[in-house]
Order: sequence, then structure tokens, then C-alpha cells
Amino acid sequence: MSQPPVTADAPTTDRPPARVVPVRHPGRWVAAVLLLVVLAQLVQGAFRNPRFGWGTFGDFFFDSQVLSGVRATIVLTIVAMLLGIVLGTLLAIGRRSANPVVAGICWLYVWFFRAVPVLVQVLVWYNIGALLPKVSFGIPFGGPEFVSADAKDVVTKFMAAILGLGLSEAAYYSEIVRAGLLSVDEGQGEAAAALGMGRGLALRRIILPQAARVIIPPTGNEFNSMLKTTSIVTIIAYTELTYSAQLIYNTNYQVMPLLFVALTWYLIMTSTLTVGQYYLERRFARGASRALPPTPLQRLRMLALGMPRLGGGPS
Repeated sequence: MSQPPVTADAPTTDRPPARVVPVRHPGRWVAAVLLLVVLAQLVQGAFRNPRFGWGTFGDFFFDSQVLSGVRATIVLTIVAMLLGIVLGTLLAIGRRSANPVVAGICWLYVWFFRAVPVLVQVLVWYNIGALLPKVSFGIPFGGPEFVSADAKDVVTKFMAAILGLGLSEAAYYSEIVRAGLLSVDEGQGEAAAALGMGRGLALRRIILPQAARVIIPPTGNEFNSMLKTTSIVTIIAYTELTYSAQLIYNTNYQVMPLLFVALTWYLIMTSTLTVGQYYLERRFARGASRALPPTPLQRLRMLALGMPRLGGGPS
């Protein structure tokens, strides 16, 4: 007896097609609900507690003295970081020098400034006049002086803060640059030498651009850290953000509201830097990742529309 021909479109079974059931994660929902309850309790407790002085908080949040402190904090951060980046890069390059004297002095600088606390460095620079009442520039070892001035006129509060913060940052930043240089394969330098490039040209054109992908992310982190470290200069009464808040609450005795004003401004500034750091890292990741991680706006759009996650890079 002959069998009926089987075609490709003919069903091979009467069972219904399998239904894909997404994996459920009840533990995640429970943990999220518990955390939201705790967060809501903290927020409610903060807003219902009259000791927080939210009226005083609102009155002084945009006070001219507070805004002046915010500007001083931003200026200190930018100038100290520029000094740290330039000097730190030179120190990292100097430590790779074939000249043992240059490499040794650069190593000594990094060792010393990493060993001394930043607070002590600021105090030393502010009181440097006790050791060197006069600052001069000229021929060393008893030669003629071209320019001279009193130390207290040269090393002002601002200058002492910049020297204390910037010179210390240079020691730490040199290690970041050195790590970036070490991340570049030695073959890159050998290839540059084979093309006839000198060490300096190969460093500028080949090594540093490739090391930048490693250097840039911690640089953003250092900016963020420096913004908060500037509060150390209150020890020399430099009127940055924290000291501005202290000056106000020393007169009206509203300590906690003024401290929350300073805290909120620090949160705003560090959050702004964090956003900038994210997009900077994303830009420098283009040469290493096949697919860039989604931006926060893309994440929200995907979450709202229920779309699958894009990209496989780090989040």
C-alpha cells in the first residue's frame, strides 16, 4: 500500500507550538520594594523634621556668599587639576627616561608628595614665609637677583591652596599616566622606531594617543575627587564653599541647614562632572568596543517601550 507524499508545509505533529514563558524574578521585585520603602521613609523623615530648617535652607541656597564659595571651589578645582595634569604627565614621562638622574628625581617627587597628607602640604605652603621670608629669582649660589618679593605677598591663600592641591595631584596623576603608557604594547614603539620616528615624536603621535583611552576615565574621577578635596583649604580660611557656609552659620547659628546647602551644591557639581565623565569615556571607548553602551536617555526609552538592550559594552 502506497503512503501519501510528505510535503515541507505539512504539519508533522498535532501538538500546539511551544509558548515561551519569561523567567520570573520575584526576589528582585521584593528587594526593589523594600529599598523604595526605606528610601521613602528617609525622605519623609527628613522633610517632616523641623530641625532640618528647610526655610533657612531655601533662604541661603542662592545667597551671594554661598555662590561666591561655589565659584571659588570651581576655580580651585580647575586650576589645581590643570597643574596636576601638566606636571603629572611630565613626571610620568620623566620616570620612563633613559637618564637615571631624571628618572630618579621624578620617582623621588612622586614618593614624597604621595607620602605627605594634602592638609599638611597646604599648611606648609601657607606658612612658607616662616622659612623663606623672601622669594627671589636670579643666578644661584650667591649670584645677582633679577626679581625678589616678600613670600607673604607671593604665596597668598589662593596660591597656597593651589600649590598644596596641585602638587599633590601631580604625584597621583603621574601614576595614572604611567599606567596608561604601560598599557600600550611595546611593539607600537618598535614599529614607530622602524618608521624612523624619534622617541619624542613616537610618544606624541603613537604612544600617548593610544594611552589616552586608559588615562581619560580616571582623569574624570580625579576631577570629581578634587572638587571635594578643595574643602581642605578651610584650614587656611580660604573662602571656598564649605568655609562660606561656616561663615554664615557662625553668625546665625543655623549649622545643619547651612551644611545641607553646601552638601547640595557639592552634589550638583559632582553630578554634573559625572555626566561629563560618562560621555567622555563613551567617546574614547569607540576605538575598543564594537557596540557602545546605551546612554541614560536610550535606557529610559528602552525601558518605557520594553525594547531589548542595545550594545554589549560596559554600562
